[in-house]
Amino acid sequence: MSLKKLSLLLITGSREELRQFRFSYVFLIGSAVFIGLVLIANVFLTVSFFKARADYNEIARLEAENEMLAAKYDELRSQIADANAVYADLIEKEIVIRNIFNLPEISTDERGLGIGGPDGRSHEHFTRAVELAHSTEKDVDALTRLAAFEKEKYEEVYNTLAEKKSLLDHTPSIMPSRGYMTRGYGMKSDPFTGYQRFHAGIDIANKIGTPIYAAADGVVRYTGKMGDLGKLIDVDHGYGYRTRYGHLSNIKVKKGQKVRRGDLIGLMGSTGYSTGSHLHYEVLINGKQVNPLEYILNN
Repeated sequence: MSLKKLSLLLITGSREELRQFRFSYVFLIGSAVFIGLVLIANVFLTVSFFKARADYNEIARLEAENEMLAAKYDELRSQIADANAVYADLIEKEIVIRNIFNLPEISTDERGLGIGGPDGRSHEHFTRAVELAHSTEKDVDALTRLAAFEKEKYEEVYNTLAEKKSLLDHTPSIMPSRGYMTRGYGMKSDPFTGYQRFHAGIDIANKIGTPIYAAADGVVRYTGKMGDLGKLIDVDHGYGYRTRYGHLSNIKVKKGQKVRRGDLIGLMGSTGYSTGSHLHYEVLINGKQVNPLEYILNN
């Protein structure tokens, strides 16, 4: 079967020469397909070129960002190193505080807060920024755990010192009035009979109306007359401590009233079993009288 052909006549400008070209349909179709493939390939290569160019720009941007992040992580790790130095200084101060107040020490192993186990990640193809991120994350996590641990230990120290401060605030420690000590604690001569008699406190002599001050923080448990001691104030300081102030001329506090060390609570007098104006001062521990001079720091 003969193949159909397409004839093409080419007429020049002078029309004296006539050229004729004959092409088969197969050739024409093949040429069209070829040209189409060339155009498609050209479009694909053009798109690939611009895509590669865009990928290159993106890679360059990511590399620059990666370097910036690496620099930031280096700076952060420097700050973590500074924080670790501060933490070490806090530990030294805590150890000093524990030694001063005879508190139990914390072992190095306990402070280590050791952890272990693989993290399940392969580090073979990590960039420097990613490696620094993982390393920094571990340092931050360790510092966070140590900070929480140290905060807990400082709270223990604080609570202990607060308790000690409260104990000191409620421990009798000052001379309750100005004057001269005329009789001490223990077996002393009775001024009325001359016989030896146990004296449960100390006597401080001064003129009537001399101020009397609370020897420590506490709560007034009794005010009024009490036998030979005349007008008396009894203060409960807690922790087993009590103080008594006798022979007063005037009482300035009421039962149940809270007082602080140095607060005015009464005035000196000569009520009860007394030869003259003075203060009878007692210190009791768990209900037993002790020598008040052992609880006066400003004598």
